Amino acid sequence: MMSPPTTAERQRWMAVLARASAADLAERIAEGPALPDFVRLRGPEVGLVMMRGRAGGGGAPFNLGEITVTRCTVRAGAQTGHATVTGRDAERAELAARVDAALQDPILHDTLQTRVIAPLAEAQAAARETKARHAAATQVKFFTMSTMRT
Repeated sequence: MMSPPTTAERQRWMAVLARASAADLAERIAEGPALPDFVRLRGPEVGLVMMRGRAGGGGAPFNLGEITVTRCTVRAGAQTGHATVTGRDAERAELAARVDAALQDPILHDTLQTRVIAPLAEAQAAARETKARHAAATQVKFFTMSTMRT
């Protein structure tokens, strides 16, 4: 029997679920095992959260502004799944919560990790890499007189 997921493991898969679109989630779920029946405990409900930023990525934190999020909590068997996603997509929040609950089930965990989480994580990493390459190609490097002094 599988031991319960660690906090870090669950944070990793919840981050992948939070970044996935509803269409991507539905597509991946369709290719995996059927998700268990569920009961909504909360939501999906839309609200606002304060985004925090850091100057230069590591400076003092400051309030950047508010962002719309949708959260949902479901119970599937003995497991409780949670999800918070950006925007107002109730379907996306509910699907993510259902997958979170199913991933906590030892019987479904490995299959869902292989068929849902891993492909979504790979696609997200590829998208980040493409975006980083595009940003690097447009980077401006300034030449200053200080580099010419001996």
